[in-house]
Amino acid sequence: MNGRKLYLDHAATTPVLDEVVAEMEPYLKERFHNPSAGYENAYEVKDALERAREKVAQLINANSEEIVFNSGGTEGNNSAIVGLALANIEKGRHIVITRAEHHSVFNAARFLQNFFDFVINFVPIDNEGFVDPADIEKAINEETTVVSTIHSNYEVGSIQPIDEISKIAHEKGVLFHTDAVASAGQIDIDVKRLDVDALTFSAHTLYGPKGTGALYLKENVDFVPLIYGGIQEEGRRGGTENLPGIVGFGKACELAKRDMDTRIEYYKRLRNMMVEGIGGLDINVRLTGTYNFAKRLPNHASFVVEGVHGEAVVEMLDSYGIEMNTGSVCVSKAFLSSPILLSMGYNKELAQGSVVFTVGIDNKIEDIEYLLEVLPKTIKGLRAILPE
Repeated sequence: MNGRKLYLDHAATTPVLDEVVAEMEPYLKERFHNPSAGYENAYEVKDALERAREKVAQLINANSEEIVFNSGGTEGNNSAIVGLALANIEKGRHIVITRAEHHSVFNAARFLQNFFDFVINFVPIDNEGFVDPADIEKAINEETTVVSTIHSNYEVGSIQPIDEISKIAHEKGVLFHTDAVASAGQIDIDVKRLDVDALTFSAHTLYGPKGTGALYLKENVDFVPLIYGGIQEEGRRGGTENLPGIVGFGKACELAKRDMDTRIEYYKRLRNMMVEGIGGLDINVRLTGTYNFAKRLPNHASFVVEGVHGEAVVEMLDSYGIEMNTGSVCVSKAFLSSPILLSMGYNKELAQGSVVFTVGIDNKIEDIEYLLEVLPKTIKGLRAILPE
């Protein structure tokens, strides 16, 4: 380890901004009260919770009463898939998801399959990571109750045509959910323009605290709660609210909305420098996802490395003080070929060479210069020790 630390894994999580910490601190100390209690201090913290709900709603152009707070993206995806499907089980037991989804969507669908006899249609993705809306339309049948399509893919950064897919689903009388954990706070999200019935997002990927997220549920959409308890969240999610986390989430959303355009332009500058720089290195590395950057997350660059395992690159770059990843942090430690890249048509060997760099507002031009200096040493060094 050389003493330098460079963080390029903002898709996995982001640092909590100082303004967010300052907003949260009183609710960890003197304003510790339970917002469901019936005395003055409790009423005051309840007001803080509702102010945060409004800020979170504003980030995605929702109404505040359509926001259900939870523990993060995994719970949100589970709640959406299971809650919407079970609420509409009398119509049918068929759901449609894509090969680009996060494992929390895959496994929620598998739960419905294993315990409630649902049938799942897995819609393919193309070699740039995109879903064809026509394939969604073909997959829907009379028994379909829910379609779920990720907003942007965490591993290759491709932004899906959500508005087109939601229109198809609604024309067929089917509910539509999107997982926007990778997108919210990075690009503009408008649930009214997208016309989605449910949307998942999380605080920790937009400079807020871990353990806090939200599920947007369109008004009057039937939904079966995943967690039962008291009257919290209008009965849609039981349990005492994580007030410090929610207040921090609200502040992070407020800052993301305020600074969105500035952040996007800065991300693009760093991302483009990284893509162009890595593309100019003689190390046999190729970009994955789309070269049409208007359809890609602005802070995202992903590659496959010929003949080298992605996890080995992670470990070697870590020794230089650079923190990055191979794709979804939830599955990278399994040392398997990337299922996303396999679905995009890459062979097993190349799919094991996935590397992903995601920049943030804390990165600088010098960070990218350092990466471009160190990466060739890393790749060539690893190839040098590979068996013939």
